[in-house]
Amino acid sequence: MHYLLFYDYVDDMLTKRDPFRPAHLELVNAYHERGLLKMAGAMTDPLDGAVFVFQCDSTDAISAFIAADPYMENGLVPRFRIRPWNVVTG
Repeated sequence: MHYLLFYDYVDDMLTKRDPFRPAHLELVNAYHERGLLKMAGAMTDPLDGAVFVFQCDSTDAISAFIAADPYMENGLVPRFRIRPWNVVTG
């Protein structure tokens, strides 16, 4: 099953993320290495959010990711959404 995780960022995310970016990327890479996170990246123009593509059996791994994310822990993501994604090709 595929899921999309959408993050909404706070204003001025580009500068506010700096202290937390290394730990955030470490978490992203760990989930990618485990095969749970297929791709991820920030939306630009404007930099106001990010999208993560997960492939897993349930949302449990996604919830654990969110709980461990330094961006979430430090208030840089005021809103997020998890949506099941019905992939038809790729």
